[in-house]
This record gives sequence, structure tokens and C-alpha cells, in this order.
Amino acid sequence: MRANLSKYDVTKLPDKEIVAKQHYAIVVADWNADITYKLSNAALHTLHKSGVPDPHIRVIHVPGTVELTYAAARLMGQVDAIIVIGCVIKGDTPHFDYVCQSVTEGVTRLNSMGRTPVIFSVLTVTDKEQARERAGGELGNKGVEGAITAIRMANLQDSHARL
Repeated sequence: MRANLSKYDVTKLPDKEIVAKQHYAIVVADWNADITYKLSNAALHTLHKSGVPDPHIRVIHVPGTVELTYAAARLMGQVDAIIVIGCVIKGDTPHFDYVCQSVTEGVTRLNSMGRTPVIFSVLTVTDKEQARERAGGELGNKGVEGAITAIRMANLQDSHARL
């Protein structure tokens, strides 16, 4: 049996009082919504559980995974961290490669600007079963991991963060 990758050590997170003052965005692709909505709901729940109040979280929907980068770029500097959520399932054409390359390079470019951390919670999988395993299945939920990573990165330079 494979390990659930979404388990984390709460002692590595900043105090809830710090997190409660911060603002986060979740940008979620509507393509493969049965998977991406599970990821975004888990990210939202994890942010709430970690102390972020609902008015401090923006959830923005975009049509597909390629559009995640544009929406994240528009949010730069407005929030403490951005989580981009998508699901790309390999098909019979090279479209999978183009979409994965586009979003990966786009998020990398945004992160290299150093203004706002953009967290990559995009599943790039061979089939729907692999996606389900990572959206609340045996391997956990990448939305949870994205939210925890966002909190840690938003507090990277905060002396209270236990990274």
C-alpha cells in the first residue's frame, strides 16, 4: 500500500493568529471539474482549519489548466499566496505535453518574480484513476498539500514560521 502524501506536521505551520491576518487565492480550472473541485474544496477546508477566515480567501474559476497562469498573474501582489489547481489527463495526442509545459513554465516564471508564491497543485496524470487517488483517494489530496505549502511559503520570511 502506498502512503498518503497529504499528511503534514502542524508544528511547521505558523500560529493561527498570524495566518488569520493573511489573504489567499485559489485558482481552479473547471476542466475535469469532478477532480479539480475536490482539490479546491480540500484546499479551502485546509486554509479554514489553519486559521484563514472565509473573507480572506478568493476562489476564482477559469476554463482550463492553461488559463491558471493568467489568473495567477492578475492576482500577484493582492494576496499572500496563490494556489493553482488543475488536472491534465494524458490522451492520445501531444496536447497533454503542451498543456503541462505551458502551466509549469508559467508558474515557474511567476514564482521567479518573487512577489507572491504560486503553488502548483496541478495533477498531471496518465488516467482518471490516478487523478482520483490524488484527489482524496489512497494518495491523499493535492489540494490539502497546496494549502499547507501556500501557508508555509506565505510565511517564509516571517520569523514566526517554523520552516
